[in-house]
Amino acid sequence: MLKIHHSPGTRGVRVIWVCEELSVPYEIVPVDFAAEYRATPEWRALNPVGKVPVMTDGTMTMFESCAMMQYVLDRYGSGRLQPAGDDPGYAYYLQWCWFAEATFARPLGEIVNHRREFAPELDAVVAEMKSRATACVAAVDTAVSGRSWLLGDTMSAADLSLCYTMRGYRRMVSETLPAAAQAWFDRVTALPSYRAAEKADAETGERLKG
Repeated sequence: MLKIHHSPGTRGVRVIWVCEELSVPYEIVPVDFAAEYRATPEWRALNPVGKVPVMTDGTMTMFESCAMMQYVLDRYGSGRLQPAGDDPGYAYYLQWCWFAEATFARPLGEIVNHRREFAPELDAVVAEMKSRATACVAAVDTAVSGRSWLLGDTMSAADLSLCYTMRGYRRMVSETLPAAAQAWFDRVTALPSYRAAEKADAETGERLKG
């Protein structure tokens, strides 16, 4: 069975969500997010840079949430939640999956890192990162204007992955989204699998409090 080593609110939500949408069995292994624990040899043996999440499948161990998500899709998805490789939409599926982390999540991560390292924060730096993140939201708004999902009429894992990043934007930058992006966000977060992933995430937190 897949084991997802997860701390509440971290990117493991992506993998949990995909498993819920696909009805793939998984087990959550709660991870203490304290910097001290993540620096231990025990955790660094699973993730050499101390980040969360990590996923195991038998003897296989991997990190990076989007890669983990893709692994689950390819190994257990039976073609669901992604276009076939010869489908014209496959290129756009890859684009939005990578955009979620490589482009959109980057300025949000810089805000978090900046606030952790600098007190008081440098307003100009945070404002620039917020501006870059808002430009990403505008790109999403254009992409989903007049359609239900990023790829058109069919939901894919790209919607789930990007929605996770959009949650961070709403928490760190603004809860107000452009109309099309808001309608898309509401549509994705109305999925039963999203509610199940949120519940699993909250239960992980309770287990850690324990």
